[in-house]
Amino acid sequence: MPMIDAFIPENALTPQAEQELFSNVTDLVVKHEIGDSSNERGRNAAWIFVHRPQVFVAGAPATAPRYRFIVSVPEGQFDSDRRQAITAEITEAVAKAENGQLEDVKGRVWVITAEVPDGTWGARGRVVRLPDILSSFLGEHGREVALERLGKRAGW
Repeated sequence: MPMIDAFIPENALTPQAEQELFSNVTDLVVKHEIGDSSNERGRNAAWIFVHRPQVFVAGAPATAPRYRFIVSVPEGQFDSDRRQAITAEITEAVAKAENGQLEDVKGRVWVITAEVPDGTWGARGRVVRLPDILSSFLGEHGREVALERLGKRAGW
């Protein structure tokens, strides 16, 4: 159930490249969040909010596009390996969208992986917790996965 804020300057990418980038970002975040990028329920719960910023570097307009992605998920979804993988893979997806090389874009892509504390994520007019979320995507096994992830956080 990721919520992704994508900050991409106007005309930084072609419409087709941008659409492919959003599809790739959805795939990789869902893969790291619930383990299966083809899970249709997981994909439908992944929303990308596009922002069109004007970016300045050292007080002057940027000479090349800068990108920022804020990936917000319920608490328990990220560990350091998932954060690293998402950061690397989003950066690689931007390079692909620009038809460029990773070295050309990695200094212009920022990825912020944020967890929303359990009990403060709301959907469908109510607060939902990680066990409820993952069980809706993965069945009863999802509840077990969620409790294990949250337990590691709490030191259970």
